[in-house]
Amino acid sequence: MKVLVTGGAGYVGSHAVRALVDAGHEVLVLDNLCAGHARAVDRRARLIVGDVGDSALTGSLMARERFDAVMHFAAYIEVGESVKDPLKFYDNNVGNTVRLLMQMQRHDIRRMVFSSTCALYGIPERTPISEDVPRRPESPYARVKLAVEWALADSCAAWGLGFAALRYFNAAGASAAADIGEDHDPETHLIPNVLKVALGQKDAVMLFGTDYDTPDGTCIRDYIHVEDLADAHVRALAALKPGEQRHYNTGTGHGASVREVIDAARAVTGHPIPVRECPRRAGDVPRLFADAGLIRAELGWTPRFTNLRDIVASAWKWHSTHPLGFNDRAAKSAS
Repeated sequence: MKVLVTGGAGYVGSHAVRALVDAGHEVLVLDNLCAGHARAVDRRARLIVGDVGDSALTGSLMARERFDAVMHFAAYIEVGESVKDPLKFYDNNVGNTVRLLMQMQRHDIRRMVFSSTCALYGIPERTPISEDVPRRPESPYARVKLAVEWALADSCAAWGLGFAALRYFNAAGASAAADIGEDHDPETHLIPNVLKVALGQKDAVMLFGTDYDTPDGTCIRDYIHVEDLADAHVRALAALKPGEQRHYNTGTGHGASVREVIDAARAVTGHPIPVRECPRRAGDVPRLFADAGLIRAELGWTPRFTNLRDIVASAWKWHSTHPLGFNDRAAKSAS
């Protein structure tokens, strides 16, 4: 297929681009690089620097390239920022997706794989979380993801869009070659922040809450390797047909606590990684991990990385060789 990948210069998007080209697809990436990195884009794909909300641009690309499908990653992702500036998230994450869908309808492109989130479940009534657990999003970030899923479902009913919404749990790790990995500013994810301590870029890990109803008192999350996520996207695309909708949880099916992540990082890096215990953060729930039985059954998808230490080791290989992320090469050249 010929696939338009929006946000394909970002963390998960760049790994998906690589998986797509490895599978034989022709890929064009559209990314405004406000958070993505041109160096993250596989050289076998084409990169257009531009905004997904630019309807003239997306329309001209669709008319010229005649895509078979769209893989949609372009979005703001910082939960805290969404609380402070919700309209920014509604405008970008919902508004720009609607504008993209309008161009897809106009040019009869009826397949989309969408980057969604487990955050739309809010505080789940049970774990592991299956796709039929009620959706109760608690942040603007999560609510806009749910709003996009509604727009996709309505487009499916109205004009035959086929879509798969992949509801991520905690994406982690880096490519096997350690040439693409996680590089956010600001960085809010646990594993990169733990590894920044091992690199000497931070003094200690902030541990928010030690009195949860979990075995060691810290929150439990489901860490899914980014290459396994990329594989899920490729499989969803291959199975997707116009006029159908699919929703899949993408996780390993088991969780690790914050203390377990820190211990894994200590073992991998050999660094003591000091911890600074802090009060709980509002909105954090004790346990979040997936029931991924549906995607396993329907797409034959099975995560290859199920050992936490292996996931942390792949992230460490990236961060230790790129301590400044994608800017590392430029910094070394300047020196």
